[in-house]
Amino acid sequence: MFPIQDTIPSRHPPIAVVLLILINSLAFLYELKLSHAELEHFFYLFGIVPARFTHPEWAAWIGFPVDSIRPFITSMFLHGGWVHIIGNMWTLWIFGDNVEDRMGPVRFVIFYILCGLTAGIVHWLLNAHSTLPTVGASGAIAGVMGAYFLMYPLARIVVMVPLLFIPFFFEVPAFFFLGFWALTQLSGGTSALGGPQQVGGIAWWAHVGGFVAGMVLSRLFIVDRRSLHERIPRDLYGIEGAWQREGDWRRFR
Repeated sequence: MFPIQDTIPSRHPPIAVVLLILINSLAFLYELKLSHAELEHFFYLFGIVPARFTHPEWAAWIGFPVDSIRPFITSMFLHGGWVHIIGNMWTLWIFGDNVEDRMGPVRFVIFYILCGLTAGIVHWLLNAHSTLPTVGASGAIAGVMGAYFLMYPLARIVVMVPLLFIPFFFEVPAFFFLGFWALTQLSGGTSALGGPQQVGGIAWWAHVGGFVAGMVLSRLFIVDRRSLHERIPRDLYGIEGAWQREGDWRRFR
């Protein structure tokens, strides 16, 4: 299932979300200028290589900077390809604006980075001996999804499901979409444990760690707590609610 849109319009311009998308996009444009060898070196230097922190002697022998935790920050602004960055930024755009509404832009950025840090640490601990670099904003974005899961469980998400190359569109509750996504990450991470390298193309446990961090930390960063208590009228749950004017929604949020 690929999310297309939700039915909760934002009340304020998503300044922090736009800024994060811009930073990620600029970093990706820089990556496009690098040769294959330069890009590989760049990812090893600024991505999370778990063995670098588990085995510092090996890391020093390879030539990694000693005692640098910089990759836990820089890795969440790097991406491995067009599909990777477009999928991540689209998901951030869909879910991030509503979470930012409840936190404000400054708190949202701090929350986002903390979720990304937690995701990176969880990935390191559960893939401690991996020598493969991990990059991407998906751990931090998973934290945003975890916050959305608590704030707007009854919002509706329009999703696209390709069946035999034909796209079908469905409307599902946010708690179902996000809960199903979280379960797939947990299942994928559990299956990956015990593999030859204990890591695959997807950082499953980073997603799980980010999602849980988002659920836990969201209550500490939220300013407008009405989203945790107020109910949206039943007739606005549906997709038609996405076309309501912003002013029509304010009294319900």
